[in-house]
Amino acid sequence: MRVCRTIAEIRNFVRECRAAGQTVGLVPTMGYFHEGHLTLMREAKKSCDAVVVSLYINPLQFGPKEDFAEYPRDFDRDAAMAREVGVDAIFAPPDEEMYPEGFCTYVEVTGITGRLCGLSRPGHFRGVTTVVSKLFNIVRPDRAFFGQKDAQQAMVIQRMVQDLNMDLEVVVLPTVREEDGLAMSSRNVYLSVEQRRNATVLYRSLCAFREAVERGERDAGKLRRLMVEMISSTPGAEVDYVEILSVPFLEPLEKLRGRCIAALAVRFGKTRLIDNTIVEV
Repeated sequence: MRVCRTIAEIRNFVRECRAAGQTVGLVPTMGYFHEGHLTLMREAKKSCDAVVVSLYINPLQFGPKEDFAEYPRDFDRDAAMAREVGVDAIFAPPDEEMYPEGFCTYVEVTGITGRLCGLSRPGHFRGVTTVVSKLFNIVRPDRAFFGQKDAQQAMVIQRMVQDLNMDLEVVVLPTVREEDGLAMSSRNVYLSVEQRRNATVLYRSLCAFREAVERGERDAGKLRRLMVEMISSTPGAEVDYVEILSVPFLEPLEKLRGRCIAALAVRFGKTRLIDNTIVEV
């Protein structure tokens, strides 16, 4: 497995792959890998000849009071895990490589970024779309792989790719969960034992939402209240948002119809966790 620290190095690697007639898959990450990341890498390996994993904690997508400085980092651990699943190259650039002095160009998707995490984390998605568009331009992958846990992010990237006529396929894979249902996240390591136990309410509230929909409930307000009450009654849980919206345009709903997403963000202490589920009505 090759480790590339500069844009020139990863472009040379991809050029070699193309010369050999190989397809290239990209898995963009911020590192501190868990089974969710590894699932994306394995799927990329199945459908592409060569797999590049970007490992870059992007400062542009963190707000001034967020956890950029504390975000977990362990390059050697991540590299060993990526090598074990067959990744061909890691692109792990320093900040000055991605955002050199004088950098002043940004990519922004409007509309669907104004809700959910985009509303509670101003500027977050501009940081995401800027860095992901740079990664797409640097690596020029045939396919890029993302997880459904970050559903809004996936929708935003799909919209960017479509609107800017980027020549690649965005592949979104189902959320990978712990045995008790908690969505795997690098931020789970922040949780205390008690917080970790209580955090299972996120998945349980989504299951309650799905079960109510299966029983015939279509009133978005009632479904939202069901979820909020479950979460709010859990010790230490502080609701950031619980929303039920249309897919893919993320418009508010009074009655469920078509594809709908129930999405939530909840804090336990300083740790902010997100999760979601999509239903077809």
